[in-house]
Amino acid sequence: MTEHTAAGAQPAYEPPPITRENDLSSIQRKTVRKSVMGAMAGNAIEWFDYGIYGYLAVHLSNQIFGGSDGAILWTLFGFAVSFLIRPIGGAVLGPLGDRIGRQKVLVFTILLISLSTACIGLLPTFDMVGWLAPALLFLLRIIQGFSAGGEYAGAAVYMAEHAPDDRRGFWGSFLEFGTLLGFSLAAILVTAMEFIVGPEGMEAGWWRLPFLLTLPLGIVALLMRKNLHDSDTFKEAQEQDTRTSAWQTLRDLVTQQPKQLLKIMGITILINTAFYLVLTYMPTYLNTSLEMDATQAGLMLVGVQLVMMVVIIPLGALTDRIGRRPVLLTAAIGFTLFSIPAIMLLDTGVLALQILGLAIFGVFLVMLLCNISASLPALFPTTVRYAGFALGYNVATSLLGGPAGLINEWLIGETGSTLVPGFYMTLAGIIGLIAIWTFNETAGRSLRGDRVPGDDDIDRIAIGEDLIGKVHDPHNELEAVQARANTGPNRTAG
Repeated sequence: MTEHTAAGAQPAYEPPPITRENDLSSIQRKTVRKSVMGAMAGNAIEWFDYGIYGYLAVHLSNQIFGGSDGAILWTLFGFAVSFLIRPIGGAVLGPLGDRIGRQKVLVFTILLISLSTACIGLLPTFDMVGWLAPALLFLLRIIQGFSAGGEYAGAAVYMAEHAPDDRRGFWGSFLEFGTLLGFSLAAILVTAMEFIVGPEGMEAGWWRLPFLLTLPLGIVALLMRKNLHDSDTFKEAQEQDTRTSAWQTLRDLVTQQPKQLLKIMGITILINTAFYLVLTYMPTYLNTSLEMDATQAGLMLVGVQLVMMVVIIPLGALTDRIGRRPVLLTAAIGFTLFSIPAIMLLDTGVLALQILGLAIFGVFLVMLLCNISASLPALFPTTVRYAGFALGYNVATSLLGGPAGLINEWLIGETGSTLVPGFYMTLAGIIGLIAIWTFNETAGRSLRGDRVPGDDDIDRIAIGEDLIGKVHDPHNELEAVQARANTGPNRTAG
């Protein structure tokens, strides 16, 4: 229990100050914008890479896996294999980012991702070298997975630590705008190519172009990131951190923050199951399981993603005003209750109902996405934040999120039911709902200090601060502390 002194006095623990955008100088605001844009650019490249793989899965199954009966499953396994290695990347790069700095690791990850993805566009086909082609693809996907294990977590943590506390939802949503931008560019590019050159042209070699484009895009992101600097929040924590190695950071994370690791794993299962089923597996599902024309499926998904891009930043700003938990809980309940009906709508064959089914998924998915970069870094104190995000996020992603397409395609083949994705999403919704229910509200809270953000809510109430959303009050102290704060002589407005 937190110790408090006499009525109106300051608590024994002094919470770190809240940073507000209105208090920033013009130079500091420029730094925030520059940092957010640098993180967003790299994130867009990462998800462009993953998006083109999902949209080109049918062509990859023919070109790299020979077009055999099990080729599409092997292709989806190629997508999933990178997720098996992501926890290793997270375990290595996350603690390293807590030791040497976020910016250095982010430069390394975008370089590795860009090179490995571009090399997929240079692979020989199955007809040229046989099973060596799939082996090389798996190797490149493993390299992608290792680097991605540190990329997304680093970008989110970097952004969160630069954003002012009262606008972290707004600025954080730009990172997910980059995610949707990357996927949308992948969808638009592949769909346009399918329309212009046709399936025959894609099979003749045009499938390589989207992968090769990653290299110049990656160079642009790399140049942006080279000029970035770590945040004051990180520098302050690093000066006080007595750990001497990344391994010690990882050990302390696992031993001191096990509950927080379970929380981030629970919500990540929901986020990435929804993300990968809707934005990467859905083109394959619509094309192979529901026999929809590839161009039509692509256009529908592009439309949904463009609408999500329009609303994600206003939604992120909304979480700064009403809190993260209400929006996250709404999304988790929505996926739990409406995933099966949405898949049933897709299975009707009626275009209007199919669009409605995708829209249902899109609405609840964007509610999750607008929250990720503001909520998940706030689950950990600064000195283990990168490691905690990277390890928990990537372990959960490797279990149920990343392999979701492979698992669903296999289950559909085994059961003959096209409703499998709906049941899968429902299960993920239940897991996510349980995790979110245990979250501290972190909207407007500081990320500084050695406590989990939100754990000091009672201390903030004690000094008269006004907090957004649900107050973290594990010992039922709120009423007594509010009474002391309201009657004490030193009350200050929050």
